[in-house]
Amino acid sequence: MKPDEIRKLEAYLKSRFKAAYLQVRALPRKSDTAEVYIDDEFVGLIAKDTEEGELSYHLTMTILDIDLE
Repeated sequence: MKPDEIRKLEAYLKSRFKAAYLQVRALPRKSDTAEVYIDDEFVGLIAKDTEEGELSYHLTMTILDIDLE
């Protein structure tokens, strides 16, 4: 993803999740995916989707059952 996309996504997620230490990091070999970190811990992936001329982003977050204990 482009740096301006990363900045916009990061600002949006920080405001939505009230997470000042949230970071969106580009992946070097992927132009349509970025990683999401909170406090340097990986929490998910954002994928860029352009379907039928519309642009959207999908956040995928996996939560392990051991993390809920």
